[in-house]
Amino acid sequence: MDTVRDRVDEAARLLADTSDTPRADAEFLMAHLLGVPRSRLALHFGEVVDVPAYRVFVERRLACEPVPYILGEWEFFSLAMKTRTPVLVPRPETEHLVEVIVEWAREHARTHTDDRGRARPTADGRAPKVLDLCTGSGCVAIAIAKDLPGATIVATDISDDAIALAVENIAFHHLKSRIQIRRGDLFDALAPKDGPFDAICANPPYVEAGAFPGLSPSIRLYEDPRALVAGNDGLDVVRRIVAESPDRLVPGGLLAIEIGEAQYGAVSKLMERAGYRNIGVRNDLAGIQRIAYARRPS
Repeated sequence: MDTVRDRVDEAARLLADTSDTPRADAEFLMAHLLGVPRSRLALHFGEVVDVPAYRVFVERRLACEPVPYILGEWEFFSLAMKTRTPVLVPRPETEHLVEVIVEWAREHARTHTDDRGRARPTADGRAPKVLDLCTGSGCVAIAIAKDLPGATIVATDISDDAIALAVENIAFHHLKSRIQIRRGDLFDALAPKDGPFDAICANPPYVEAGAFPGLSPSIRLYEDPRALVAGNDGLDVVRRIVAESPDRLVPGGLLAIEIGEAQYGAVSKLMERAGYRNIGVRNDLAGIQRIAYARRPS
């Protein structure tokens, strides 16, 4: 019978024409079925195991289904998140959005930290309030809540699929008391009692309409286009967020938005016209200007 290594080698060969990362995909699928981290899969390469579901998993990947959907979960900010189509898969570049919010909260004058560097309630007893727009799977809101134990978060999305998945992920991480979900179109989703917020973050749609046909089949066939495409220049939703957010922020509050490659110049001008100051950008690991951020004047 074939060993684990044999099965993985074969799957990687089959996936070579479908995936940019065939070996990694083959290993993730096998590790999941064996119940081990991918980092420890090599310890099992010499074993002969019966994993009939592996062929099914590989066939699904050959149909361009993303690995996170096949597995039903994916890691984000070192946290397990439930995943399913058509809600966007949590991506590593979005982790920088969490970093910007968490770093700002730790440095903010109205917060203090415990001996583990975690932000706690403000000096006047009021916990920081964060708004997460376009929450999708809820991954950003959950990661912020985990790293900022004193924070309360409102998360919104227009998609019923996204809201349902975010609710599941929030419950899985036992954060129902600290993350409130609202369904609706950006700020229209908010209840009268929500806000003002100390920080607003968003991973909105930012793909240009003309670029969508050129995206990989794994994206086009499985992920919700409404969560990806935003007009001819990709900035239709970003414009609304920048224009409508100042009234939702406390003086000195932070706005942070994930953006696409080469969009920072246009987004920084939108922020400046909306009255924001201290405008800056955080690059992702590929060197792409990924998170645009700014402060509402005090």
